Amino acid sequence: MNKVILMGRLTRDPEIRYSQGNESLAIARYTLAVDRRFTKKTGGDEQTADFIPCVAFGKSGEFAEKYFHQGTKVLVSGRIQTGSYTNKDGNKVYTTEVIIEEQEFAESKNSQGGGGNSDGGFDRPAPENASADGFMTIPGGAEDSLPFK
Repeated sequence: MNKVILMGRLTRDPEIRYSQGNESLAIARYTLAVDRRFTKKTGGDEQTADFIPCVAFGKSGEFAEKYFHQGTKVLVSGRIQTGSYTNKDGNKVYTTEVIIEEQEFAESKNSQGGGGNSDGGFDRPAPENASADGFMTIPGGAEDSLPFK
């Protein structure tokens, strides 16, 4: 089985190209910076990142072109694909990339700007008659009209 699930941030805006032919196909290439934690020999935790090249085709590529930009936190799943080619200097170059099957945002648009709150980026005003514990008093007589008792 060849299945990869990653969550990280785009290191730069996706590069988009379209295939040639009767039915052009969008091909989006982007790199995800994925956090990796490890323990140092001295005992402390250290954090670094792996930079994973990703390729999205068709509708997924068009979606990436339209909505993804540098710094966007995304969740992707796909498969690892390896390959090789000979560069212009005659050297063989080996490649490894994730072919995207599914991709989605991993955080709300508001929290991307650094505002991040616990409501997933949505600001909800507190009701005017809410008490300090967040509950509000039901006005007299309204209890009879509630759909549950």
